[in-house]
Amino acid sequence: MSLLTKTAVATAALATAAVLATIVARDSTAADRKVAPVPAFTAKQLVDLPRGNWVTNGGNVYNQRYSPLTFLNRDNVKNLKALWRSSMGSGATPQNSGQAQILHYEGVLYVINGANDVFALDVDTGQILWTYHGKPEPKAGVPMGRSSRGVALGAGLVFVAQIDAKVVALDQKTGNVVWATEPEWQQGVSMTSAPLYYDGLVIVGYSGGEMASRGRVSAFNAKDGKLAWTFYTVPGPGETGHDTWPSGSNAWQFGGAPVWQTPAVDPELGLVYFSTGNPGPDLHGGVRPGDNLFSVSIVAVEAKTGKYRWHFQQVHHDIWDYDSPNPVVLFDAPVNGVVRKGIVEVSKTGWAYILDRATGKPLIGIDEKAVMQEARQKTAATQPYPVGDAIVPQSIDIAPEGSNVIPSGANVINDGKIFTPFWTDPIAVKPGTMGGANWPPSSYDPETHLLYVCASDRINSFSVQQELPTPAANQVYMGGRFTQANADDRGILAALDVTTNKLAWRQQWREICYSGSIVTAGGLLFVGRNDGRLTALDKSNGKLLWEFQTDAGVNTTVTTFEWKKEQRVVVHAGGGVFAGATRGDGIWMFSLKGTMKSLPVAGAAGGGPGGGPPGGITLGGRTFPAPTDRLPNVDSGRAIYAEACVACHGEGGDGGHGGGPTLIAGQASETIVAIAKAGRNTMPAFGRTYSDAELKDVAVYITQKLAAK
Repeated sequence: MSLLTKTAVATAALATAAVLATIVARDSTAADRKVAPVPAFTAKQLVDLPRGNWVTNGGNVYNQRYSPLTFLNRDNVKNLKALWRSSMGSGATPQNSGQAQILHYEGVLYVINGANDVFALDVDTGQILWTYHGKPEPKAGVPMGRSSRGVALGAGLVFVAQIDAKVVALDQKTGNVVWATEPEWQQGVSMTSAPLYYDGLVIVGYSGGEMASRGRVSAFNAKDGKLAWTFYTVPGPGETGHDTWPSGSNAWQFGGAPVWQTPAVDPELGLVYFSTGNPGPDLHGGVRPGDNLFSVSIVAVEAKTGKYRWHFQQVHHDIWDYDSPNPVVLFDAPVNGVVRKGIVEVSKTGWAYILDRATGKPLIGIDEKAVMQEARQKTAATQPYPVGDAIVPQSIDIAPEGSNVIPSGANVINDGKIFTPFWTDPIAVKPGTMGGANWPPSSYDPETHLLYVCASDRINSFSVQQELPTPAANQVYMGGRFTQANADDRGILAALDVTTNKLAWRQQWREICYSGSIVTAGGLLFVGRNDGRLTALDKSNGKLLWEFQTDAGVNTTVTTFEWKKEQRVVVHAGGGVFAGATRGDGIWMFSLKGTMKSLPVAGAAGGGPGGGPPGGITLGGRTFPAPTDRLPNVDSGRAIYAEACVACHGEGGDGGHGGGPTLIAGQASETIVAIAKAGRNTMPAFGRTYSDAELKDVAVYITQKLAAK
């Protein structure tokens, strides 16, 4: 980083601090707002488009994230300003990600942060009415970082799914615990998605596809938390799909297929829908021959019983981490001149899979095509190819420096295209693991039948680790490694017509697109950016109409609603691990009556919470320590590595779930410190979070402990 850049960032950070200092701290004990109890919502209330309230994570149980409001439109959105900002006081440390979409009911906001702390806030002032401190087990969900994508409301309760796989019901008026299930993190499972309240049940998926776990979706009685049903996404003996796992083997017990998002519901059909993640062990298919159902699939089960109804597998026998974390979306639209009940999901392959939600059959063609083979990987002979346009590029036009795009043993040059197999030699492939659509939710416009997708264009190199670790509870169970290629990422925001599976428009960003979106009848598409901006685009063409710089990465999804005859917009700016974004603890409320102007453009640059440089400045609830001249401390380095590095670089430093590059290739400690301090590619500048001495601790831990193994 140049001196000029350093000066600009420091100036912006101080300006940010000055602006935030003018925001009055909210009283967490006094509350003037009377909390209106939410009802046990009817099916119709949950299907209706949201206006005055936003009571489900998806806006409605179709997961459409569409607002019929028109108070804000293409002409006046330029006048939108912040009405207030409120600080949660937690969730801004490096291992946390702010991913939750905020719910609103009758003047009260409900939100959860990466620390699993839940807040109720007054819609007019940002005053915190009550706080629940989740205090999840520290050993839960460590390799993936800590996050939560929202809460659920129903029958006077706020429902929380914690990272340690504990479901909690809170009194909506007080935040007191009404009931809680036992945490299950010891089994290698976690919960990152918002629960779904429907018909007296709390339905939630279990995450943990790299933790020797078996995925599932469970429904709990909303009144007392008793288990109503469980559907295992990896079928056991005697269950439909079990024969797609190797016979005479216990591989299915560690088969993964996690669920990363909130399900959708069709009350008329009585079905719950969700999509699943990769099979386990990730990347190594040789020990699990077969299609490995129900991994990387869209699945429908009965809402009352959890009984299997249908599935569609998007990737057979996945070895590329091409899972489906993006929420499924339900729609009714004309296909070939006939209105059909559809469901769509965009996976990390970069394709949209468009099906009839009553039968699971494709609404638009999906062809099975032969793919390249690698016998040692037990690769599937064919893969599904949706007819239509891909959201992201699916081959490498030019090989990145130092990368190999020729499969081991192949006698023809391959262009790193989708479904290229690999073995122990690293092979570069596109899409990479962050490519296509990840967890940030897509939005659907029932007027135009356009689906708005936030995606990423990344190249990863994949390789197998021949000696697999022994599956163990709550231990990483990976069959190989994927590392980011020496090439820049690109973000892609696209509008896709679900009636044809053709792109209406698509635009490229200079960083990955890692935020959810909502679309409105006023012609607007709201989407956040990793650099801390919240933006409003013209939904018809993607043209930027408005932007506002917050103090942290906007890596969640906006909520909008009518309040006091105006349209409000609210968002949590918390940043995220895999977005490489500044962490923060702010809730920002926007209105045409707002008076707070945008922060300086560089206000959220880098990786520290609140955008402050080191040296004793306190922002976002954390004081940045000043550098010292003490000797490096390996134990301190180990702790900081676990907090800030393991999600992207892995426990052994050779690449983690974020596809980060290896750290054990012989770099000098000074090089590691310099890169960590300034940032590189998608890695934030940790010099704004940790002191020079702390970064030296990490470098010594990497060079003396990890690289020495």
